[in-house]
Amino acid sequence: MSIDPITLSVIQSGLQQVCDEMDLTFSRAAFSPVIAEANDRSDGIYSAVDGSLIAQGLTGLPVFVGTMQYSTRTLIEMIAAGKAAEPKPGDIYIVNDPYLGGTHLMDVRFAMPVYRDGKIFCWLSNTGHWPDTGGAVPGGFSASATSVEQEGLRLPPVRLFKQGKLDTEIYAIICSNIRVSEQRIGDVKAQAAALLVGEQRLARILDRYGDDTVTEAIAELRVRAAEQMRANIKLIPEGTYHSTAYVDSDGVVNEPLEIRLAIKAKDGELDFDFTGSSKPCIGPMNSVLATTLSSVYLAMRHIFPDVPISAGAFEPLKVKRPEGTFLDAQYPRPVSGCAAEVSQRIAEAVFAALVEALPDRVTASPAGSSGNFALGGHDPDRNRGYVMYQISGGGYGGNADHDGLANGCSTIGISKAPPVEIMEQQFPVLYHRYALREGSGGAGHHRGGFGLDYEIELRRGDATASFVMDHGRFGPPGALGGKDGQPNTVTVWRDGIAMTPEHLSKAQDIPLKPGDRVRVRTPGGGGYGDPLTRDPQAVAEDVRLGRYSVADAGALFGVELDQAGRPDLAATERRRGTTC
Repeated sequence: MSIDPITLSVIQSGLQQVCDEMDLTFSRAAFSPVIAEANDRSDGIYSAVDGSLIAQGLTGLPVFVGTMQYSTRTLIEMIAAGKAAEPKPGDIYIVNDPYLGGTHLMDVRFAMPVYRDGKIFCWLSNTGHWPDTGGAVPGGFSASATSVEQEGLRLPPVRLFKQGKLDTEIYAIICSNIRVSEQRIGDVKAQAAALLVGEQRLARILDRYGDDTVTEAIAELRVRAAEQMRANIKLIPEGTYHSTAYVDSDGVVNEPLEIRLAIKAKDGELDFDFTGSSKPCIGPMNSVLATTLSSVYLAMRHIFPDVPISAGAFEPLKVKRPEGTFLDAQYPRPVSGCAAEVSQRIAEAVFAALVEALPDRVTASPAGSSGNFALGGHDPDRNRGYVMYQISGGGYGGNADHDGLANGCSTIGISKAPPVEIMEQQFPVLYHRYALREGSGGAGHHRGGFGLDYEIELRRGDATASFVMDHGRFGPPGALGGKDGQPNTVTVWRDGIAMTPEHLSKAQDIPLKPGDRVRVRTPGGGGYGDPLTRDPQAVAEDVRLGRYSVADAGALFGVELDQAGRPDLAATERRRGTTC
């Protein structure tokens, strides 16, 4: 290596900062709460040769790490084959086609070439979750879609900005096919602005260190990331590890879908084989290949977070293409649930397979659902339509060191739920509750974290509600003797009568009128280790704080409490001994 370590480190940090500034610009300038408040977006730098990942923002969604790499690669290949227009400086492509390296239709990707001396040095790309892209239901989460056309407008790579100017004809086509189209210009300009900021910041680094030096640093960082990942993989004893994870249903056929995984560890590499997983499904819980691959990558990032984000970190991870399964969706299979839900079941399968091999690094299963809830209707007071999109957190799994985090973000991202005050200001809803779901964490030596419990009332106008969630049939599994977390529950009150969706946490087009309410209780994380070995003082503290009842202390953890709420150690020892 000719580049010195200090310069290499500075350039690495500089590239990271470019992406972080793009993320910040995107969120600050965006109109939609799901981007501006929830940060459901990501930005990155990608190779001009093959689209491989160079750097990504730390606050971007991890699931977009792999998908934007593949979408950029596909765009480069399509340009070379004459299937997409040749780029010019200032051009920005828009694409949301799931089968071209994407996720679902609501995740809209922009890509812009960065030129140096008349040649493309790299690509900048970002993804933002638009609140609506058309389709059968507001928000795009059609729980019973049977083809991708029912989920929304599908865009191949086209130049939305040509030499820096918005193509009004293409934009008009987009706006003519989506709801609340008058609000999209704020997100479009924010998404483009993020790329322009990235171009400016990247130019400063290139001007300071020179294109050749930065190119050398990028190559070296990729090599080092691969070496670091291989070194971590060697901590796993060689062998084959198996697991099975379940999706509640596909939204159409009310039967579980299986994800069967075999991971083979050998010579510093991991081979992932999903053979035996369920066949392609009728409903929207299919996963496109890019999302499946990215789900494996993000799971390993959770396990080895010290490995830098770069294409090199993925090189030792070999995923056999899961042909003939619902994890390799082909057109026209519907895919609205792939990024937000199926991806988390894939990560859960990775955790379950490796927890015994790496008990100090792998947790019990987290909540594993983004809690996608969309509400669309017309607000008579403001005389305008709206699409409200609510995501929600859940409990993290317990681990070898401590209890799981309560109300954490989803496995696939760093997105947070928009503040209640913002949602009530933007949409005709009232939150009756927004609290931790006490007792929802699975019992264990270290218990799972707690989910979220919220309830929304429609205040005015008519609306329709749709859900694409998961873990309603099965709670997040515990690990190494820990118990499962509580499953997701959805209850809808119409005219004061409560109903539970047939598919538990998947439904669409539920008509609501003023006074109707929706209550969602998200899953708690799985417990880690034998609950009968949990510190009695920790159990007593949970009871004191109202997280579990006195009866739960005995039934779940074998802990007897005296009248003052303190552990009766002698009685606890007898009970635990008897229970064991």
